[in-house]
Amino acid sequence: MTLDPENLRSAMRAWSAGVTVVAAVHENERHGMTVNSFTSISLNPALITISLQQNTRTHDLVMNSRAFGLTILAADQTSVSDLFAGRVSDIQDRFASLKTETLVTGSPLIVGGLSWMDCRILQTYDAGMNTLFISEVVAAQGTGSGEPLLYHNRDYWKLSPLK
Repeated sequence: MTLDPENLRSAMRAWSAGVTVVAAVHENERHGMTVNSFTSISLNPALITISLQQNTRTHDLVMNSRAFGLTILAADQTSVSDLFAGRVSDIQDRFASLKTETLVTGSPLIVGGLSWMDCRILQTYDAGMNTLFISEVVAAQGTGSGEPLLYHNRDYWKLSPLK
């Protein structure tokens, strides 16, 4: 018996996650996408994992460049998340109106995010319609301060303490 993808999608709406943009550049082409499938897996060595849908431009650029930049978005960056999620039509260059910077690999990082990680791919695994990327963080910036952008039940949320 195979689970209906809509049943899983509905169940996953109960999971809250931070919002990131993963971006890569290869042969002067750059592209990025909104991603919430991101996890820290080790501090020493510094490893994270992301999952990208295989039939996307960003996936292809990450595979070809073997590197990516990850920006953790702030609560005031919903428009950036929407832009990189493809919710803004008729945009050829998603970076055109944004200020970016680079660290080590040359992958674009979005100014204004809460933190940035510059990563090199160590291993990839086919995972259904996605690829799981195990990656070494070669540079990171950010203090953890600021208000993160959260995604829950198909909408954006802000974080508030329970105290």
